[in-house]
Amino acid sequence: MNPLMRSWFPGMLRASVLSILIVAAPLALRAQWLANVGAESADEGRQADAFLSNEIWIHAGDNITWTFVPVNEIHTVTFLTPGQVRPAFGACVAASGSSFDGTSCVGSAPSSNGAKYTVTFPTAGNYKMVCLVHANMNGAVHVLPTSMSLPHTQSFYDTQAGDQARDLINDADGAMEEAHDFGAGANAVVMHGEIRATTGGRQYLAILRFLPGKIVVRVGDSVEWMNTDPTEPHTVTFGPPSFAPVGVTTAADGSLESTINSTSAAVSSGILVAAPEDRRGLAQSPLGTTRVRITFTQPGTYQYFCSIHAATGMKGTVQVVP
Repeated sequence: MNPLMRSWFPGMLRASVLSILIVAAPLALRAQWLANVGAESADEGRQADAFLSNEIWIHAGDNITWTFVPVNEIHTVTFLTPGQVRPAFGACVAASGSSFDGTSCVGSAPSSNGAKYTVTFPTAGNYKMVCLVHANMNGAVHVLPTSMSLPHTQSFYDTQAGDQARDLINDADGAMEEAHDFGAGANAVVMHGEIRATTGGRQYLAILRFLPGKIVVRVGDSVEWMNTDPTEPHTVTFGPPSFAPVGVTTAADGSLESTINSTSAAVSSGILVAAPEDRRGLAQSPLGTTRVRITFTQPGTYQYFCSIHAATGMKGTVQVVP
């Protein structure tokens, strides 16, 4: 190496190292936060449809990685732009690691079973996160300037997430109470859930079971299925899976009805779901389709399921005796 190179190289090396440190320093300040999407009971029958936790404070430049906890129940992590009309759940999909600053929507594909999705937030602001699969499942991300201190640590969010999940999944009131309200002679089967609010948004418990799971009736009796869940859709399906109505008509009171004459008959209610919430400034929504009544004319064992949630074990039996 000539003398000129010997005198120039150490200076260049020091300058390069200094440049690397200057560039890397802001990157090192960026924090990586963790959160969960959904939680469930061991048998998948009780679903916490919630962001856990559903209100998080971070610094501009930080990112959050969400883990989709349920095995079969799908969710999305989606950030819409202010005033954007809510799209279908296949919309706004962007690669994990994408940035959101409020100018264009960003979101995961419908996911479950341990999948992960990361969003970076380069700009200070307050952003609403939603699940496009489940209405009324939302939360907030507060992105503060780096000059401001954060109110909570990752440990706080971990604890809060566990507490919120347990509160939802272990909620003991409501489900069996609803089923018992109709009495043993009513031939009623209930699908149930409950919404709760937090300062960050809304979460809810969806019970992915028919209550009771087995009902015994006599030939000629009718069974009425009622979806009392405020948000979660279900079907009552005999035969092949179907999200559309099969073999049902609409009764005078708006309920669906059908007659089954064989254990091999194909009948489906299609989607049973409550109407959207009434809100000031929006057109009044019609009544939801929440009931189906089916009459059984032959003895036998009739197996049915929810076409949406069969994978989680949402199945039932009607035993028809002479």
